[in-house]
Amino acid sequence: MIIKLIELLRVSGTAAGVFLAYYLGKTPQEVLSIMSVWVIVSIAGTSGIESLFFGNLTAKEKGFEQGSNYQIQSAIALLSYAAVALLVFLLKWGTSAELTIVVAFLFFMLFSAANHTRSIIVDKNYKWANLNRPFLSAMLIAVFWWPVVASF
Repeated sequence: MIIKLIELLRVSGTAAGVFLAYYLGKTPQEVLSIMSVWVIVSIAGTSGIESLFFGNLTAKEKGFEQGSNYQIQSAIALLSYAAVALLVFLLKWGTSAELTIVVAFLFFMLFSAANHTRSIIVDKNYKWANLNRPFLSAMLIAVFWWPVVASF
């Protein structure tokens, strides 16, 4: 149940961030500024907390091994993305810093999608949480495309 609630928070926060960014932002830089903190904290922050405190439940939900030190390390890395996104936003480090954290995060999501795709094909892991990752990652890259490309 807790994993479903965290997932709801992750999806709701991401959707709210995308909506608010495109609704309130008038320029690509404004859209990027709003969306980067909302989306990265919603995805990386909740995923990091979920993996750190509910790791066995999360791994079971995705069909992955449980209790791995790599899972804890991955959780800490995800929390680092969220913390840096918050710092960039709160300290107003600007577009270059926002682009840096967003591009790094999107590369993580792209590689994560590749890992989930490998798990689907090689391991025959057909859990929903595993199947949807490649598509959700592609959607995430699509919504970030315009503000990222136009902000360079």
